[in-house]
Amino acid sequence: EHIGVAGKGIRLKEGMVFTIEPMVNEGTFRITIDDDQWTARTADGKLSAQYEHTIAITPDRPLILTA
Repeated sequence: EHIGVAGKGIRLKEGMVFTIEPMVNEGTFRITIDDDQWTARTADGKLSAQYEHTIAITPDRPLILTA
């Protein structure tokens, strides 16, 4: 699932690396996954774009690893 609830889930700590993957959708945010178990499509078939940033949690601050 690409959607979370603020204040819930695991707490970020030093050494963790994760991605933030925003989707910009013409229609719904709901998705379906193709039979290849990799390709995601919007459930309504409208246009969508997704991109990501990889972030590492360091002792001083979060560090964005992608430009």
